[in-house]
Amino acid sequence: MDDLIIGLDLNDDYTRIACLGQEKTWTIPTVLCRRKDEEVWLTGEEAYACTLVGEGVMADKLVKMAAKDGISTIGETRYTGSGLLNQFVRSVLEYPLKEFGPGRIGQLVVSLHQADAKMMDLFLQCADFLEIPRERVHVVSHMESFVYYVLSQRKELWSNQVGLFDLSSQRLCYYEMKVQRGLRKNMVQADSEDMEEAFNLDILDTPSGGRLADRILTACGERVLSKKLFSSIFLTGKGFERQDWAGDFMKLACHRRKVFVEPVIFAAGAAFKGADYQKGASSYPYIFICEGRLKAQVSMKVMRRGKENQLLLASYGDNWYESKSSLDLILDGQKEIEFTITPLDSKKKKLVKIPLTGFPDRPERTTRIGLSLGFLDENTMSVAVKDKGFGELFPATDAVVRQEVKL
Repeated sequence: MDDLIIGLDLNDDYTRIACLGQEKTWTIPTVLCRRKDEEVWLTGEEAYACTLVGEGVMADKLVKMAAKDGISTIGETRYTGSGLLNQFVRSVLEYPLKEFGPGRIGQLVVSLHQADAKMMDLFLQCADFLEIPRERVHVVSHMESFVYYVLSQRKELWSNQVGLFDLSSQRLCYYEMKVQRGLRKNMVQADSEDMEEAFNLDILDTPSGGRLADRILTACGERVLSKKLFSSIFLTGKGFERQDWAGDFMKLACHRRKVFVEPVIFAAGAAFKGADYQKGASSYPYIFICEGRLKAQVSMKVMRRGKENQLLLASYGDNWYESKSSLDLILDGQKEIEFTITPLDSKKKKLVKIPLTGFPDRPERTTRIGLSLGFLDENTMSVAVKDKGFGELFPATDAVVRQEVKL
């Protein structure tokens, strides 16, 4: 069979799994239980049942524990948060592998509410634990998963703006995206907002609580949906597993708009993203301007074959975590490295100069430098410049300059 392309929507309440091209999906509580008498790990409802009858010890809040380098003692053994998260991911991947055959995982894309550098590093380590090559494991934000899901649907569903309400026990979050068509390349702009009006889903258990929740959600909807033309609205999260409590909100959302309840939107979007990683060239010819993508272009002036050029080092819409550049340059009398930072609003273009403090004085064109450029997040560039000398005539020194640059 073909390699499996798996999207994993992971949070501390539940984990959803979707596989590209397959209808069957899974929703599994994000809990892990180890049996008392042997090192057998159970997940989801099996973990709850084993714990309930006293045959196992359960750990929950696995994402939060891993992010904070937490420790959990199960029996007499101490486990790191990252180790428990690795074990949980391995266990839940057994669901699609058993269903569709023990094939190779071609791509695994994990979707998180917020994908920061710490979590990305944790999942690279998780790839090692799962014995999956690191280049096949990726982490994206919910926002980016949402964008990939929408762009994979019929064009009529995203010809205008698209909104998404995510109602979970942890948050009420609103996402919005729009495709902007340009002369050179189309652009997708997306943003999100964690609503202050979030409420505990337990209030939906009573009629009066449901009415209150409906009023809260309707007020949020009126604020974010008014005076805009939407092609479609999507609803996801545990709070929308049923909608009988949200009569007024549903009436507002459905007014002249298509509305879809899609529980696995983030997992499915992650799977679509995984399919795009699998291809040589992207099937999505857009510049993505959203969480996790660069909103500025970075270039520097160089001489090449006697002509001055702007060398592009990072571009709008690049994934900041995967955007890295390493190159060697020869200095021609420069005492500093100069970058041009060009945001989407080109009027805010700026020059950033990094002095080569501590570098040896040498004749012109006799100093080779190694330039390494990466990003700590979508707004912060990290630069390292190292002296590499110039052959036997001018040996390399230990001179290194490191600097962080706000975009």
